Formats: sequence, C-alpha cells, structure tokens
Amino acid sequence: MTAAPTPRDRRRWARYLVEERAEARIYRRLAARRSGEERAILLSLAEAEGRHEAHWLELLGGEPARLPRPGMGGRMLGWMAQRFGSIFVLALAQNAEARSPYDDEPYATAAMAADEKVHHEVVRGLAARGRRRLSGTFRAAVFGANDGLVSNLALVMGIGATGVAPGFVLFSGIAGLLAGALSMGAGEFVSVRSQRELLASTEPSDFADAAIPHLDIDANELALVYRARGMDPEEALENARRAVEESRRPGLPNPRAHEASGDHEIVGGAWGASISSFLFFASGAIIPVLPWIFGLSGLAAVVLALALVGIALFATGAMVGLLSGGPPLRRALRQLLIGYGAAAVTYVLGLLFGVSAG
Repeated sequence: MTAAPTPRDRRRWARYLVEERAEARIYRRLAARRSGEERAILLSLAEAEGRHEAHWLELLGGEPARLPRPGMGGRMLGWMAQRFGSIFVLALAQNAEARSPYDDEPYATAAMAADEKVHHEVVRGLAARGRRRLSGTFRAAVFGANDGLVSNLALVMGIGATGVAPGFVLFSGIAGLLAGALSMGAGEFVSVRSQRELLASTEPSDFADAAIPHLDIDANELALVYRARGMDPEEALENARRAVEESRRPGLPNPRAHEASGDHEIVGGAWGASISSFLFFASGAIIPVLPWIFGLSGLAAVVLALALVGIALFATGAMVGLLSGGPPLRRALRQLLIGYGAAAVTYVLGLLFGVSAG
C-alpha cells in the first residue's frame, strides 16, 4: 500500500464498493432464478463479492455518506438479471469479470485480484452450460436469420439493378424467401438428424452390460472395451476388474461400461433446428423486401432496404458476440461488412447484366 490515501484514492474505493455490491446483487438475482448446483455456485460468487465489499468498507472506515452510482453496464446487467436471468446476462458478466482493475490497484489484496480471475472462469463455465443447452437451435436460428438477410438482400439488389419493374423485384424477393426458407429448414433437419445418428452409432452402448457379471475376472474381455476407448492396458484391466466385482455384489445395479456424452445436447434436435432455421430465415429474408411490399421503388427502396438489413445484421452480429463471450462491436461490424459486401457484388453484376441485356 502507499503511505497515505488521498481523496482520489477514497473516491476510487467508493466506486469499487458500489461495483462489488452491484455484482453481488446480479449473482443473487441470477441465483434466485436457478436451482441446484448452479444456484449454489452463483450464491458463492455473491458471497465472494461480499468479502471484497467488506475490504473497501474497512479502508473507508465505514459506510460513506455519499456513494457514486454504479456504472451503466452494472445497472443494465442488474435489470436484465432481475427480469430475464438468461444466458445473455452470464455472457455480459463474463466480459465484465475479465476487466477487473485489481491487478494494478495497490490497495487491493493479491487474493482479491486472484478471485476476480477465477470468477471470470466460473462465469464462463456457467455461460458455457447455457450455450450448450441452446447451441443447436440457436445456431440454426442465427444462421437462418443471417442467411435470409444476406441472400435476399443480394437477390433484390441484383434483380433491381437490372432495371426491371418493381413488381418483378418484389416477386423475386418473395420467391427467394420461400425457396430459401424451405431449403434451410430441410437442410437443417437432414444435417442435425444425420449428426445425431452418427453420434448414436459411434457412442458406447449397453449392448453387453448384462454379460458383465459372467465374465472371467482373470481373462477379462471387458478390459479390451476400455483399451479400445483409449485407456492404457493397466488402467483398462483395473477398471474391468472393478466393474466385474461390483456387478457380482448383491443388491447393486450392473455397472455400465459406457458413459453418455453431451454431444447430442450440443447438436440439438432435428425438428427444433429445422423449424427454427425456417422461421428465422423467413424473418430475415422478409426485411430486404419490405420497401417493395410498401410500394417503394428505385433508389428509395434500395436505400431503405440497405438501412433495414444493416440494422438487423448489426444486431445479430452483436448478439452472437455477446453469447460467445467476444467483443460484440467487432462481431457486429464483421457481420455488416459481409452482408453489404455480398449485396455490392450482386448489385454490380445486376448493373452489368442490365446494360448487356439492354
């Protein structure tokens, strides 16, 4: 610590105190919407933030007469945690925990700085659970929406640049919406169903479980099962002996020689992914067509379509960035550039085709 704290130090401590209280409140609100292990972990995080709060209170000599307001990010997280308790809150909290100021704070203990780093990993683990639960359907939804936005924007830009009548642009956009949505839905169904069938065929099964009690414990064929899954011979033989011995104990269920993985959960359900992809592609693909649906044409329709799609691409890119724990602005700009780039290419091709046809 430095020799004597200055008024600036005390203001900084007060800000730390407010932020720690806000973080503890967020974790308690999230815990109130969960149960079991996740609830216990979130309450433990809130308790740790309470220890940090006590540290700053001690340095301040008690509760200050005036405290600063929490930052905008903390207030927004608290509001979301109270009303939604969703994966978005955990993703934002993960980013917030990664920006701890305690590494360079002389009045923070080494344990506090270490706590913040560990909290980041804990929150990332909790967020990863939520990502796994929604990954299959969410992946289909995001890809469907972005494909609808980009492909139909490129389609109407390219068709419109040829100089055809506005009604033809509208018809082309609606046809692209229906064709793309049906294609995306069917493709997602086949893809996810095929992935689940492949996983089911490669995962360990219970085909031989009933035979385990009758195996010769010395010439133990079960060891070959474990070796085939990557164990070394000694470990495989020890696991096999233990499995046979436990299977012969009265009153105990037969041990299973396999463990289910979480891959099916990550892939998601075929029908859920298919329906999600269909609906979100259609919802994305309708946006570039809206100006022509409402009777606009020419440059006004093009500019409005670009603006609407740009807003949607920016929003979906930022959402993906938040959920993946990455910088939302960078992901949003990347999404925007990709969409506009595809539209620019087809618009130029449409101009060239229109000139040659004329």
